[in-house]
Amino acid sequence: MTTGVTLETPRLALRELRDADFEPVHAYASDHEVVRYLDWGPSSVADTTQFLALARDARKTTPRTAYHLAIALRTDDRVVGSCRIEIRDAAAQTGDLGYVFDRAQWGRGYATEAGRTLLVFGFERLGLHRIWARCDVRNAASARVLEKLGMEREGRLRHDVRRKGEWHDSYLYAILEPDWRQLRRTP
Repeated sequence: MTTGVTLETPRLALRELRDADFEPVHAYASDHEVVRYLDWGPSSVADTTQFLALARDARKTTPRTAYHLAIALRTDDRVVGSCRIEIRDAAAQTGDLGYVFDRAQWGRGYATEAGRTLLVFGFERLGLHRIWARCDVRNAASARVLEKLGMEREGRLRHDVRRKGEWHDSYLYAILEPDWRQLRRTP
């Protein structure tokens, strides 16, 4: 079994999800506004329970390819969101990332802070060469976060997600390890 992952930023701790995180996770995962542009949710109690089990099972997989992490405030360990990074193709060294936050935490820079930390983890510890993310074309806030992370918009995926009986488009963003290293050197 893989040991747990904890990644810290000045304000946040990205740590393994716990069963005890059910209430805060379910609060944002069941919020229609929070999941409006996501390809899951709003979550039922069963959905949240299943997600926490998925995160727990991912920790036991060898080699581990999926990291579903709680995003907690370092001051009090209060869960304000979650994020993930997954190795999608080990041979090609590619992975993707995602994040979601309680609506009360929007606009505080937490997504950018967590995203930067996931990039460091993905490139330095997982040895990835390319990390990508998708966001609904209507989700301007998430697109801004991905651009702040230095990710480039590579294109528009037409009708790639079906949500509530309707097709939706996504933007595809990505960053390569050499580009990320160059950005880190730039003041």
